[in-house]
Amino acid sequence: SKWRIVFPNNGRQRKDWKQASTLYSGNRIQTTKYTWFTFLPQNLFEQFHRLGNLYFFFLVVLNWFPQVEVFHREIAMLPLIVVLLASMIKDAIEDYRKYQFDKKINFSKTRVYDK
Repeated sequence: SKWRIVFPNNGRQRKDWKQASTLYSGNRIQTTKYTWFTFLPQNLFEQFHRLGNLYFFFLVVLNWFPQVEVFHREIAMLPLIVVLLASMIKDAIEDYRKYQFDKKINFSKTRVYDK
């Protein structure tokens, strides 16, 4: 429960302002979950926390062994790939909309009141 402290840069509280500026480097809003580099690994990590996806992944792994192969390997992978791709596309669109809204908020004009 840290409180955010905002000091006007007017020279009177220079020491306090320097201390606060090291704790809070910016005033930017960021609600997005992913970046370009972390989207695929982080999304797959979150997808495989769901029990249904783990079950289908287990079936895919079993079908790679010829002794227990029930379906063709490609057919067993199809439901898992469809579900993962649909979830990834949904998450990517949602995160992009958050990015656009954050950008709109961060570049909006504000008024600063100072004595």
